[in-house]
Amino acid sequence: MRPDFDKYTDKLIPAIIQDPKTSKVLMLGYMNETALEQTISTGKVTFFSRSKQRIWVKGETSGNYLLLESIAQDCDNDCLLVKATPIGPVCHTGADTCFNETNTDSTFLLTLEKIIQQRKTAPTEQSYTSQLFKKGINKIAQKVGEEAVELVIEAMDNNDDLFKNEAADLIYHYLILLAAKNVTLQDIDEVLRSRHKPKE
Repeated sequence: MRPDFDKYTDKLIPAIIQDPKTSKVLMLGYMNETALEQTISTGKVTFFSRSKQRIWVKGETSGNYLLLESIAQDCDNDCLLVKATPIGPVCHTGADTCFNETNTDSTFLLTLEKIIQQRKTAPTEQSYTSQLFKKGINKIAQKVGEEAVELVIEAMDNNDDLFKNEAADLIYHYLILLAAKNVTLQDIDEVLRSRHKPKE
């Protein structure tokens, strides 16, 4: 990959940031050669701030980093498509993207997964999720087992509201377990897809 930084007088090329899981465009930034090299070497998306006139790591203040997945350049070598997993909101307004989209995932599970990951990387004393991570994998796995048993018990009854709530509790703790094992919903999705064999 050899972006043509000399194509622009300021030697900055636009970098479109896209969520690899949802394909949503998150933001647009600018990179010079140093920012691109730092992005690749650190795994955290880094830009050149035109307003501050310096290298800027997205999330360096808020903790809402963009974790690099891949980089591709366009056919003219003067624009980058950066796929990165967001840790928390991307926009300074608190929105998921800088394009006036909030929680537009087709399922809240992806949003919840991001929140859980944020509680893992930036724990707080008030967060139940953070406290559960602190107790370790054995406690987390135990909670998943407990919630699964409670769901089975409710499945044998006729109270749909209780069943739905127990199902939600199980999924929530399951997502915590995935995060504790550094596994994502996308990873599980890929396993399920690999098992699916369409009828010929």
